[in-house]
Amino acid sequence: MTTTERSEAEGSTLSDLQQTLQVRLDPDLLLLALTHRSFAYEHGGIPTNERLEFLGDSILGQAVTVRLYRDHPDLDEGELAKRRASLVSSVALAEVGRAIGLGRYIRLGRGETLTGGADKPSILADTVEAIIGATYLDRGGDEATALVMRLIGPLMRDASRFGAAMDPKTSLQEIAARKGAPAPVYVVSESGPDHNKHFVATVAVGDLVTASGDGTSKKQAEMAAALEAWTLLAAAD
Repeated sequence: MTTTERSEAEGSTLSDLQQTLQVRLDPDLLLLALTHRSFAYEHGGIPTNERLEFLGDSILGQAVTVRLYRDHPDLDEGELAKRRASLVSSVALAEVGRAIGLGRYIRLGRGETLTGGADKPSILADTVEAIIGATYLDRGGDEATALVMRLIGPLMRDASRFGAAMDPKTSLQEIAARKGAPAPVYVVSESGPDHNKHFVATVAVGDLVTASGDGTSKKQAEMAAALEAWTLLAAAD
């Protein structure tokens, strides 16, 4: 494939993603939002999506906070904070990323690709935030907020998810007990240098379900695994 052909193919792929997002972004900026640090490292230290992620995290938090405040005048500050935390968590954003098929668009290094990086919750979540940041820069605050609502809206409307998303380990234990299954058993592995640890947790609920999750801490990985297991068990009810 020539450079021109590769560029055209990449442009077509970005066009597909923009149709899914329902927003038209500058291709270079969108490509930056999809560039994980592992890809950048293998390509001469080109810019990564981490600054866009930082920006998008702020835009996401503000948009969700305002919507929760307006839609739930009956909820106190503590409950609003819990719901916001569940909606902007890496677990929730990874759900969003999977729902729009984001993994196949993310630019990853060879190592991350071989270890399933395109489906890692932390990578999916960071990329969602980076895309929100890119939208803010290119299209302004109103369109960025509209994108957040398109992405997060389905989660906000699902009232049943708040209990599980806010305390997935307890929720998993409760649903396991209701099904007469043994208590969940967690196994956690870690990799990477001390300054950049990566944790992967696997949880088994008897013979009913086994699920995995990852994160930058043991707790985050266990929570991601617990929510995945709870989602699978709840769907089988």
